[in-house]
Amino acid sequence: MKPQVADWQTRTLCLQIIPKTGQIIRLTQYPRDLTMSNGNVYKSTVGYEFTGYSATDGFSPSSIDFEGIAGFAGIGRDQIISGVYDNARCKMFATSWINPVEDYEPILASILGKATMQDDRYKIEEMSLIDALNQSVGGSYTSVCQKTFGSTVYAGCKKTPVVVTGTITTVVSQTVFSDTSRGQVADFFTEGTIKFTSGLNAGLKPIEIKAYGLNGAITVHEPFYYKVAVGDAYSMTEGCQKRLQDCKAKNNILNFGGFSYIPTTSQYTDRGTN
Repeated sequence: MKPQVADWQTRTLCLQIIPKTGQIIRLTQYPRDLTMSNGNVYKSTVGYEFTGYSATDGFSPSSIDFEGIAGFAGIGRDQIISGVYDNARCKMFATSWINPVEDYEPILASILGKATMQDDRYKIEEMSLIDALNQSVGGSYTSVCQKTFGSTVYAGCKKTPVVVTGTITTVVSQTVFSDTSRGQVADFFTEGTIKFTSGLNAGLKPIEIKAYGLNGAITVHEPFYYKVAVGDAYSMTEGCQKRLQDCKAKNNILNFGGFSYIPTTSQYTDRGTN
């Protein structure tokens, strides 16, 4: 049951997009910017639109299609392509445009899907949080650890990753560069993440590290949207390849979540012969 309902004569929809990194995007369906009672400003629908909204009284998830033109309302093409808004949390609510109040009539809590680009237009599908009820859950037995490195929840990894900062000294390409001042051993940051805090890529999402070698050589899985330049400042987080030997090296073997000695299908289906 909703605590209150916006007046149908002055009702308008508003949307918050909360990415994992970066600033919150606030949008409204009203033709002018709306300033809420708490001072937050919601941008009017110039360059984007809610193209569809569906909801039922059952447990099927509600969905919204959200389309726009890159560059409007603080949503940049570089942010969309680099995945800043992938899996971002969203809150839609209704309010009166005469006396706008943030979160007045809750409509939908959702997660953004992957954005698709065509020329300078993007389209994002949102799915309500109730969709989690349609997902299969359960554990998997694998040789590698299934835990998230650095998680501190019950039965989690409980290992705090090392985070370092520095500047790039050599650039080979958008996926290969190095900081020769780094002194960590090879593979220390492999499967960790790196994000830039200065330069053209500042503010974009962290990229996973494919390989970390001696003398600070860094290779990432995906290219950064803009060209990496010498002198760009970065923040880099220690990685884990989720192997038994990695937990031993990090003195965290008691929290290892893999099953290194599970027999393969060919082993447990084999039978002896006379």
